[in-house]
Amino acid sequence: MGEVVQMHFTTVDYVIFALLLVASTGIGLFYAFSGGRQRTTQEFLLADRSMSCLPVSLSLLATFQSAVAILGAPSEIYTYGTQYWFLGCSYFLGLLIPAHIFIPVFYRLRLSSAYQYLELRFNKTVRICGTVTFIFQMVIYMGVVLYAPALALNAVTGFDLWGAVLAMGLVCTLYTTLGGLKAVIWTDVFQTIVMFAGQLAVIVVGAHQAGGISEVWRKAQNGSRISGLELNPDPLERHTFWTLAVGGVFLMLALYGVNQAQVQRYLSSRTEKEAIMSCYVVFPCQQIVLALGCLMGLVMYARYGEDSPLDKGYVKTNDQMVLFFVMDVLRDLPGLPGLFVACLFSGALSTISSAFNSLATVTMEDLIKPHFPGMAEARATLLSKGLALGYGLVCLAMAYIASLMGSVLQAALSIFGMVGGPLLGLFCLGMFFPWANSIGAVVGLVAGLVMAFWIGVGSFIARMQSGGPPVLDVTVFPDTVNATTAVMTTLITSVAPKPRPSGVQALYSLSYMWYSAHNSATVVVVGLLVSILTGPWKEKELTPGTVFPVVGTLLFFLPERYREKLCCVTPLEGKSKALGRQPYQMAKKESNGVAHFQDEEKTGEEEAKEKTTQPSCKLTRVEQETAL
Repeated sequence: MGEVVQMHFTTVDYVIFALLLVASTGIGLFYAFSGGRQRTTQEFLLADRSMSCLPVSLSLLATFQSAVAILGAPSEIYTYGTQYWFLGCSYFLGLLIPAHIFIPVFYRLRLSSAYQYLELRFNKTVRICGTVTFIFQMVIYMGVVLYAPALALNAVTGFDLWGAVLAMGLVCTLYTTLGGLKAVIWTDVFQTIVMFAGQLAVIVVGAHQAGGISEVWRKAQNGSRISGLELNPDPLERHTFWTLAVGGVFLMLALYGVNQAQVQRYLSSRTEKEAIMSCYVVFPCQQIVLALGCLMGLVMYARYGEDSPLDKGYVKTNDQMVLFFVMDVLRDLPGLPGLFVACLFSGALSTISSAFNSLATVTMEDLIKPHFPGMAEARATLLSKGLALGYGLVCLAMAYIASLMGSVLQAALSIFGMVGGPLLGLFCLGMFFPWANSIGAVVGLVAGLVMAFWIGVGSFIARMQSGGPPVLDVTVFPDTVNATTAVMTTLITSVAPKPRPSGVQALYSLSYMWYSAHNSATVVVVGLLVSILTGPWKEKELTPGTVFPVVGTLLFFLPERYREKLCCVTPLEGKSKALGRQPYQMAKKESNGVAHFQDEEKTGEEEAKEKTTQPSCKLTRVEQETAL
């Protein structure tokens, strides 16, 4: 094998890359000095709840499409064929369920943090457990998402590694700290356009050089890279239609249903209808993104065939292959390599800025405000900006740690991926099962995390021990937690067929696409069992609006008195008042534009109006205080 081949940027490429950073900073500065100038926590953390559907949906998309996805999806298609394309089938349910179940509940409760819901539904302990879990996995991921593309860029082009890391980290920290969520969303919109442009440029030029798109398809077919519908239901198979289309739904729910970075975008929408519409707009955009990644993989195959740059020793890892291909294809077109690198770094910037903003929000809303309910608005806003800045510096430190980790890097990413399923399970437990109590929620979450780490770490060790050093194949897939994508590590040991594993080995061989479903199911099952053993909660004990009537709807054929005994009727309005308890004590104490619930008697006109606008999930009337 030869040395890694290095290609170099021209001046035009550097200019285009610099323009991306300047434009992103400019958007942040614009929102720092316009509008309300980020003087309230409502404006800084939730964009004053004033965003329209299109920017929110493009921001949701950009957060999902990180740099590691741009590098990973084409190399997956190049190596294994187009079976991965069937992941697009999971997007349908993966977006419909959040749009019609999670968004209505979160939006009407007027939350600032998704984890406030956990206190409303259970108690403060469950809320803090959820928040700490989220912070843990986001901090791990931030450094990796910053370091991984910079490392690939450095290996292929000789681009200064720490120059790239610092440029990205500091620019991102600057516009997130100054411009708040509004700047994050609008830079995401700009960065999404750059991402599309960069990928399209590579596909068009690459397909033209290969002899046209029909020739690309012909070569891919001859090389057995066009996969048919693989209907094998075996959950141990890495990729089949079922693992991608059904297991993928749970990945999407963890990403678009309960993840703080995405929930924050829904809550920044002007109306609930616009928040729901943003989910619908993301659907075709995601299909385009998936198609672009897959097409790039096929164009790569048409160019190199079975003689991959990895086999020839031109690059050292799979995630460097795409950049090598880009530099190879665009070498005679100055400016276009710079555009693709700008596309790559746009993915990283959009992911990291979402992480900063969501981390600042959960730290402020879940860990600081409950202890300082009387905090002045100006101080709360300043503290939020300080938190965003602090997390920016933590991100740079994590990038440095990632550089020291070497091969442990993949383990860190896998650990990050394991947290998504349990968090999804915790929210599902609260939202769909009225009898679940707070003890069940905490025990269920712990059980889910233990199960996730057991399977994840166990499979890694088992494959390391299964004869000979395994070949690391780092592939990029939708992450199970964050508003981004995570690298999952697949270890390929030998080409010879092996007997089907049994017992614990079968658990270790579970396809990573089922991790989210398996771990969230563990939380729900353990949570329900513990709740039944420790005394299930009754319908009247719950805060109105925190349960979505899924079980009640499925058991519609039972008389209401039986459904009430089974606790399958959604908590109704006014029951909390009869019990003498306010829906959300904490929210009433705050004057920072956070939720303000009212239990006062409504006029007949108001009630009639509500009956026409609210579905069966009857929620308390909510009013948002004007932030002055």
